[in-house]
Amino acid sequence: MARKFFVTTALPYANGPFHIGHIMEYIQADIWVRFQRMLGNVVHFVCADDAHGAPIMLKAESEGITPQELVARIAADRPKYLNGFHIAFDHWYSTDSPENTELSQDIYRRLKAAGLTYQKPVEQFYDPVKGMFLADRYIKGECPNCHAKDQYADACEVCSIVNTPTDLINPYSTLSGAKPVMKTSDHYFFRLSDPRCVEFLTEWLTAPDRLQPQVVNKAREWLTGKDDEALGDWDISRDAPYFGIPIPDAPGKYFYVWLDAPVGYLASLKNYFASGKARAQGEARTFEEFLAAADTEQLHFIGKDIIYFHTLFWPAMLKFAGAPYKVPNHVYAHGFITVSGEKMSKSRGTGISPLRYLGVGMNPEWLRYYIAAKLNSNVEDLDFNPDDFIARVNSDLVGKYVNIASRAASFITRFFDGALAYSGDKDLLAREAHGLAKAVAGHYEARELGKAMREIMALADRINHDFDAHQPWVLAKDAAANKVELQDVCSRALQGFRLLTVLIAPVLPEVARRVARDLFGMSRGFIWSDADVLPERVNAYQHLMTRVDPKQLDALFDDGSGAAAGGAAAAKASAASAKATAAPAAKGTSGQSSSASTKQTASPNVTDPNQQVPADGTISIDEFKRVDLRVARIANAEHIEGADKLLKLTLDLGSETRTVFAGIKSAYDPAKLIGRLTVVVANLAPRKMKFGVSQGMVLAASGEAPGLYLLSPDSGAQPGMRIS
Repeated sequence: MARKFFVTTALPYANGPFHIGHIMEYIQADIWVRFQRMLGNVVHFVCADDAHGAPIMLKAESEGITPQELVARIAADRPKYLNGFHIAFDHWYSTDSPENTELSQDIYRRLKAAGLTYQKPVEQFYDPVKGMFLADRYIKGECPNCHAKDQYADACEVCSIVNTPTDLINPYSTLSGAKPVMKTSDHYFFRLSDPRCVEFLTEWLTAPDRLQPQVVNKAREWLTGKDDEALGDWDISRDAPYFGIPIPDAPGKYFYVWLDAPVGYLASLKNYFASGKARAQGEARTFEEFLAAADTEQLHFIGKDIIYFHTLFWPAMLKFAGAPYKVPNHVYAHGFITVSGEKMSKSRGTGISPLRYLGVGMNPEWLRYYIAAKLNSNVEDLDFNPDDFIARVNSDLVGKYVNIASRAASFITRFFDGALAYSGDKDLLAREAHGLAKAVAGHYEARELGKAMREIMALADRINHDFDAHQPWVLAKDAAANKVELQDVCSRALQGFRLLTVLIAPVLPEVARRVARDLFGMSRGFIWSDADVLPERVNAYQHLMTRVDPKQLDALFDDGSGAAAGGAAAAKASAASAKATAAPAAKGTSGQSSSASTKQTASPNVTDPNQQVPADGTISIDEFKRVDLRVARIANAEHIEGADKLLKLTLDLGSETRTVFAGIKSAYDPAKLIGRLTVVVANLAPRKMKFGVSQGMVLAASGEAPGLYLLSPDSGAQPGMRIS
C-alpha cells in the first residue's frame, strides 16, 4: 500500500537570496522525495518564504517600500534557483498569507483555551526616537570587560565575553543612534514548562527513528536541564511596530515570527490543496482530512541551528492545539556546509553563490551528486572542497558511469542494430539487480545518501572491469565470429548502466530522464521496479555529461562567490589592474596596491573590462560610487608566521568583522594598531591567500620616499560608516 507523505524543508527568510546552504538542504529533501515517488508513494512536497519579522520590516523601510513589496521581489527570484538545480517542490507559498493568519490565530486560541498561554510584564530597551522595542542585535555599546567600542549586546567580538544589553557601557540603538531607555510592556507566553508539555515531549522524543540520536540527546538536555536551566516558557509576542500576524484581541501585539513561521508549513499545504494541485495528484481528501489522517506522515528537513524550535515548541503547539493538527512523524536535521574547511560566509569569500554556479556553466547535477556523495543521516557538516569536487564528478559520473553507455552502446548500434541479447541466466541478472536495488533503497530511505552513492559507484566499477576484461574492441575486429560474446558483453554493460541510472535517478533526474527517453526509448521516466527489468533495445548513444573544467571552479570563486559586482570578468580585470598600478605600498585582498600613491596611474573601470578609459585617467562619479569605502576599527592585529610583509588585521565594520591581510609589517607595530580607525574597500572581491582568505583592503599612502601611512578618518567616525 502506498505511503502518504507531507514533506517540508525549513522556510528561508525572505530578506535575501538563497545561499548554498539552502540549496544543500533542498537537494537532500528533493532526492528523498524523488526516491519515494519512484517507489510509488504519494508525496506532497511544499515550502514557503518566511516573510515576517522586524528585519524585513526595517529593510523595507530603508528602501522606501512596503514589506510585502520586498518579499515579493525576493520571491520572484526563487524559481531561478529551484528550477536551476532541479528541485521539484509541488508548491511554494508565503507566511504572509490569509491561510497562515487563520491557522496561527486558530492554534493560539486553542492553546489559550487549554490554559497554556499567559501574560506578564517584560522590561526591555526601547528606542525613543524609532518608537520601538529593541532586540539585542539592534543595540551596541562599549564592552564592560575590554572596553572595545561598538560591540553588540549579546557578545563582544574582541574579547568574546557574553554580555547583555544592560551590561554595555553607553549603549545606543543601531537604528537611530539614540540612547535606549528601559520600558515595560505586557508579553504573551506559551507555557512550555507546563507538566503536560514536559510529559508529552518526554514521550515524543523517545519514539524510534523520529529524530536522530544526536538531536534526541540535545533536546533532552534542554528538556531536563538543571534547576537553574529548567525548560523555560516561550515569549510568543512582539509589540508594534512589527511586520507579522496580529494576536487576536490584543491590539498592538503580534505573534513572534517563530510562532507563525512553522505554521507556514501548514498554510502552504492548505493553499496547495485549495489550488487543486493535490487533487491533480490523486488526493481526494480535503486539507483537514489529509492532515488528520492516521496514514499521513509529516516530515521536516531542517538545519541543526533550528532544532530547538522544531523539537520542543513546534510539536508541543501541535499536540495541544488538537485535531486536525498532528505532531511531526520525523524531524531530520543536517549540519552546515563549509567551503574548503571554512564556515560559509559570502562577505568573507568562503561562500558559493548558487546563481553564479549556474551562471558560469556548471552542471547542477554535478552539485547534486557531490552533495549526495557526502551526506549521511547524522548531523554533520559537509565540506565543499574544489579539488575533491572535480575529482569526484570527473571520476565517478564521467569516468565510471557515463563511460559505460558511451562505450557499449556504440558496439550494439553498429553491429546489432540496437538489439540486446544475453547469454546465460537472465533470471540471475534480474535477481542480482533486485537485491542491489533493495540495498540502495534502504540507504535512500535512511537518508544515507553517501552509502547509496558508494554502492552505485562500486557497481559501476564492476561493470567497467567486466567490460574491459572481455575487450569488446578486440572482439569487434571479427564481429561475425564473435557475435554472441560481443553482443552479450555489451548487453550486460548496458543492462548494468540502466540499473545504475534507475538507482541514481533521484540524484540525477535530468540525466535519468534523457537516458530513459533517448537511449532506451521509454515514454515515461524510470520507477524503482525498473531496476530488475532487462532492456531489449537501445538507441544510438547521445552525449550525457561533460567533465568539470578546473577553470569553471576558478570562475566560481573569482568574484568572491557573488560578493563583488561585475562577475568573474570584473574580478580578473581588477586583479590585472592591480598588477599594472602597483606601487611600493601595502597589499590588500587581491594583491592590489592599497596605496594612495603620489604617482598618477590610469585605472580601468573594473566593472566593465571592455570599457575604454579616458586618456587623462579620469573616472565618472558613477564609477567612483561603485567602490564601497567604509570606516573600520582595527579590533586586532597580529604577526603571521612565515610572512615577511603581511600583518593579519581583524576589522570591525559595525555590522560584521572581517579578516584582511595587509602588507604594512615594515611600518607598524601590530600592538599599536589595535583600536585605531582606518579605511577599507568593503566590496572588493575576497582573495584566498596562503595564510587564509582576505576580505577587503585597507588604504595607505606612499610616495617616492620610504614609508607607508594608513589612512584614518577624523575622530567621531563610527565603524561601518560609508565614505563618499
